[in-house]
Amino acid sequence: MIFLSTIALVFIILAPGIMQIFSTDPAVVRYGVNCLRIVSAGYIFYAWGMVTVQGFNGAGDTLTPTYINLACLWGLQIPLGYFLAHLSGLGPSGVFLAIALAQSTLAAVGLLAFRSGRWKRYRV
Repeated sequence: MIFLSTIALVFIILAPGIMQIFSTDPAVVRYGVNCLRIVSAGYIFYAWGMVTVQGFNGAGDTLTPTYINLACLWGLQIPLGYFLAHLSGLGPSGVFLAIALAQSTLAAVGLLAFRSGRWKRYRV
């Protein structure tokens, strides 16, 4: 979490310079900076979610992370991205926001599932 928080801070602060490495087109840089800042803001939650969900795998419970990933990434992120981009009028920013929200939701759901203790019943 500390590592990804540090990376997030670097990406948020240095987003314009980072994007200019990849393109000089002002429109591409503008969208890239926006994406990098929005997605990076969720990095601490991404780290939390990765550790929690992978903890299930380490305990031998592979179904829980499968269900969490299916629900949060396929069931939430994709429809939310479509909704925020097209129906709410946010455009590409809506897609970037959907990524951050879905990954943050994954972290919260992962923590709740982990705290339930059901994973303790699995033997490796």
